Parts: sequence; structure tokens; C-alpha cells
Amino acid sequence: MDLDRTDLEIVRHLQADGRLTFETIAQRVGLSRPATRTRAQRLLSSGAVRIVAIVHPAVKGLTAIAHASVTVDGPARPVAQAVAELAEAPFVTLTVGAHALVAEVRATDFDALAASIERLRGLPGVRGVDTLVYTRVLKDSTALTGPPADLQLDELDHRILEELQADGRIPFAELGERVSLSPGAARVRALRLLDAGVARVVALVRPEVLGMGQLSGFALSVEGDAAALVERLSSWGRVSYLAACMGRADLVGTVAAESLADVIAVLEELRGMKGVRALSSWVHAELVKERY
Repeated sequence: MDLDRTDLEIVRHLQADGRLTFETIAQRVGLSRPATRTRAQRLLSSGAVRIVAIVHPAVKGLTAIAHASVTVDGPARPVAQAVAELAEAPFVTLTVGAHALVAEVRATDFDALAASIERLRGLPGVRGVDTLVYTRVLKDSTALTGPPADLQLDELDHRILEELQADGRIPFAELGERVSLSPGAARVRALRLLDAGVARVVALVRPEVLGMGQLSGFALSVEGDAAALVERLSSWGRVSYLAACMGRADLVGTVAAESLADVIAVLEELRGMKGVRALSSWVHAELVKERY
């Protein structure tokens, strides 16, 4: 899908706040409201852009997170689809490299995380699972990393969050109908949740739409104090995700770049950085699931 400069501006505003009104976006990009609405709806109907609420993991007590690299017997796609059926696996992708696919696994605590990894390990076609347990998410271009406000959420709040996860721009009138509230009450509750940092409505955009058609994961082993290395990596625009972890590596992350050559250039720069003892990498070939 070809996007011009105005389309990209609209996308970036929606990435920052997926519930911005078309009137506000129109003022910022210099178009009329109808023209802005038409462009935005074209992007959404194409499937290139999805607007969803990303709920803070702590809201559901999902504080234990792991990166799982999976080797398989036979074709990888059926295995990836089976992994994607697991509720505790919000992210699954087919990869090119030492492993056939990678997944992120989230659970309430480390015992539950271990049980989830065992379920993954027991799926048909899974030969082995190499796990990196996150100790801290250092950078995430879409998720909420700061702690949410201490709110007592009831059943209605959780139903509102589920609806926003499916459609981040759902009108308050429709939201109210689905959760049996008036439009005004639904609006008040939804804004309360968003303002408190319980959830964030963002545009999820396929990387190629933004000219970032190549995604690569990397795992770093570090020697000495990693603080300076983490600070530098977090500042790189092409590093879209970074987490500290335990296991065979100390840091795991994602590089988004315009081409494979650009990915290689970033990885080569990483290898040459002070404090990097070893680096392994893989290419994300096909997104199977992404639902936070």
C-alpha cells in the first residue's frame, strides 16, 4: 500500500493516540475533516493499520514475561498457529534463523510462566523451546511500561477494556450498548481507564507500511556494566523493543529497518559496541499473532 506524506502523518498521530478525533487530526495535517476521515478509513479498511487498546500487563497480573524460541519437527506454520491459540501467547511470528518461530509468553507469576512454557513445549510438532525470561522491559514502542494508577476495576471495566482491545475507536454509544451503559457513562469509564494508564489506544501498523519492511530480533550477551549500552540502544530509532532478561542472553530486542541491508548494518554496529560479548539474530518472516 502506497502512502504519501499526509497519510504517514495521519498514521503517526494515531500511533500516539488512537482515539484522536478526525477534526483534531485534520487541523494537525492541514486537511478538511471529511478528507482526513476518508484517508484514515482507507488505511483502516486495508488492514495495514489496526487501532486497538493495549492493556497494561499489571492490570491482569501478567507480570512474568518470557521470549520463547521454538524448534520444530516438520512444517513450522501449523505449530505457529497452535502456539497462537494459547491465550498466554500474545505475540507469535515465523522466523528465519536458528529457530522456526518465536513467541512472547505472559503469565501471572514465574510458576504460571513455567507451566505455560511446558504447555508450549508439549504441543505437537514442537521439538524444543529456548526460553529467555524478562526481568525488565526497557523500551516498547507501543506498550505501557510505567505503572498504572491504583484503581479498583470491576466487571464493567474489564468488559470495556475487552471491547477497546478489539476496536480502539469504537464509538462511546456503541460501547455503551455492548456493556449495558449509557453513552455518557461508557465515556466516563473508558476515559478514566485511559487517563489512569490502565490502557493505551494506539495504531498498530504493519512495518512495511512505514517503509520498515524488515524486522529482526537479536539477543545480546553483555560483559561489565550494561547501563551505557542500554541507554545507547534505547535511543536508537530502529530499535523498537528492548528488554533485559535471564538465560543465554542479557538483552533481547527488535530492529525495524527499511531493508535487509539496513538490518545487517544495525546488527554489525551492535556487534562492534563496547560491552557486547556475543550476538545472535533472526529475521521475523511472518507475523502470526499480535494481540496485547
